[in-house]
Amino acid sequence: MDYSSSEDDDLSDLEGDQLSNIPNSSDAPDPTSSDIDGKSHSQYQQPYPGMEFASDSAARAFYNAYAQKLGFGIRVARSRTERRKGVEVLVMKRFVCLKEGHHKKKAAATESVAKKKRKRLSMRDGCPALMEVVRRGPDKWVVNKLVLDHTHVVVSPDRVRELQQQRVSSKCIQKQNLLNEMRRKVFGKDGDARILLDYFKKMQLKNKGFFYAIQVDSTNCVTNAVWIDAKHRVWYTYLGDAVTFDTTCIQNDNMPPLACFSGANQHGELVVFGYALVLDKTELGFRWIFDTWLTGMGKRHPISITTDQRRSLTNAVAAAFPQTYHRFCRWRIFSRCKNKLSDLYFKFPTLHEEIKRCVHESDNVEIFEVCWRSLVDKFDLRENEWLGFLYGIRNKWVPAYLTTSFFAELSTFKRPESIKRLCQCHFSTSKVSLMNIIVKFDELMESRYEKEAQSESTVLHPEPVLKTDMIMEKQAASVYTKESFEIFQSELVESLHHYTVKSQDGPFCKYSVEWAGETTHTRYQHTVFFSPPEKKAWCSCNKFSLSGILCRHVLAVFFLTGVILLPEHYITKRWTRMARMGPDLELQDPEQESCCENSVSTRYADLVRDAMRCVEKGASSPVCYKIAKEVIRNALREIARYEENFARCRPDESRKVYEC
Repeated sequence: MDYSSSEDDDLSDLEGDQLSNIPNSSDAPDPTSSDIDGKSHSQYQQPYPGMEFASDSAARAFYNAYAQKLGFGIRVARSRTERRKGVEVLVMKRFVCLKEGHHKKKAAATESVAKKKRKRLSMRDGCPALMEVVRRGPDKWVVNKLVLDHTHVVVSPDRVRELQQQRVSSKCIQKQNLLNEMRRKVFGKDGDARILLDYFKKMQLKNKGFFYAIQVDSTNCVTNAVWIDAKHRVWYTYLGDAVTFDTTCIQNDNMPPLACFSGANQHGELVVFGYALVLDKTELGFRWIFDTWLTGMGKRHPISITTDQRRSLTNAVAAAFPQTYHRFCRWRIFSRCKNKLSDLYFKFPTLHEEIKRCVHESDNVEIFEVCWRSLVDKFDLRENEWLGFLYGIRNKWVPAYLTTSFFAELSTFKRPESIKRLCQCHFSTSKVSLMNIIVKFDELMESRYEKEAQSESTVLHPEPVLKTDMIMEKQAASVYTKESFEIFQSELVESLHHYTVKSQDGPFCKYSVEWAGETTHTRYQHTVFFSPPEKKAWCSCNKFSLSGILCRHVLAVFFLTGVILLPEHYITKRWTRMARMGPDLELQDPEQESCCENSVSTRYADLVRDAMRCVEKGASSPVCYKIAKEVIRNALREIARYEENFARCRPDESRKVYEC
């Protein structure tokens, strides 16, 4: 157990996770036993000026072990970075005793306030003990400053555990103080959540389909909140197969802790399925958020969900979405790599792009394993803990391992939109209030929906540019949206540069497909199994399972076997222009209609779905608009006539009418 403070930059968001080794590598040596001039650190009873380490983490591990022997705790008091060749590089880190420094007293606004505040005891007494290390090269850290004397009596080794428990208790108090500080940041100095509740009530008056829930603690203070608009429910009905729980705003101090349930529409753009205010970031807090959101969505679980790789999030997802495939956002992982591997990126300028290329261009597990092993050998990274950890969780974020589930990802190379990036593009202020970001973001999404509706009303007029004379390309252009067609068209054109060889007959014929064009990269062979009677195929790259767009390898087999039209079962509706067009009302299940008669909320949600279909089709042209308008007016007149007749009926007759 690391006997030190959590104030440094270790894997704080991955606490409790075990670091896995890279394949075929020898076990990494203990940082406390790194060689120095042929000797090991463990041979020294105490640190000394000029002592060398391979990394700052090795220095931390050694000083931590030394502190445990003497019976005192340590923390990171200071660190410094410098920008070298465009990369922020850590160049100094100072470790100090837990009793270093003095507690800073905050000046009270008035004398009366000062009297009310309870004086808290501080464990700091100005202890000067420290060890400071500075970077002297890519793999060389040297002890620059060292103070061994303490101003207090160090505890005996048998009291180390007791001190650890005291620190755990202190962390619980710090957590509560942090929660209170976040409330003040979000709701103002008084921590009053009434403004948020007023907003929820106002929205519910405007729209009875608006859903919200607030979680409070034992003192009736807000800890979390979830809200879902009626439109969010409609979008989720058609496009909720793949969901992202976007927590990028939570890590930004200039933004309120707002999370967003989102997905991708038929154009590959961000669509919102609901919001969450996250003050309690524990596993229980996230579990409440997920359970509440599912309740608002009628307990309908998505096929897949993408989140950050926090331990609390991972556990909450496993409990709330047991049948949903869970993956980590690889773009957040790439972003963290810039911090975790900053010294390596400085030493090897091409490393970042090579890691991304290894992850994105590996079609299957075998290719990724070869590519990753080659990469770590090339840069001698077999003992790097961060890369070892990423390899250990590769089945949670590398596309090659995620081919058994659907993630609504048209391209693995294009970074999806996030609520944080949208806010940064549309909000000019340095700090954004909670209500401001909620209102402005809703306005932004409304504007997007309106533009999308306008574009779809004229989508049949502009003809996409075709690159071949194939019937299949014309067919795809007529059904797919512009964005999804461009992805399919790219696969179609690439398939023409592959040669296909039949290697096995049977119910499922086996084909080997390989790139036939010029390339500087290794040629990889893909296997495709194809059933001619059913026109069904399976490829080793599994692109269709992941994205819903057929891969170039299956298309190459189609052309060889004479399949000139795209089979219906390979046209994923969510990528077509009819993505949000539900089934005809006449085809609705009678049992579903009978269930809707039992609950006002169920009837409301069902009518909203039907009304939205009417609105979407009615807005497509002036003629359709007039038809939809007349139908809605006639329906309202019929309802008003029924209510008028119902009011005039006798109680017994009205009861009969009601029961009909």
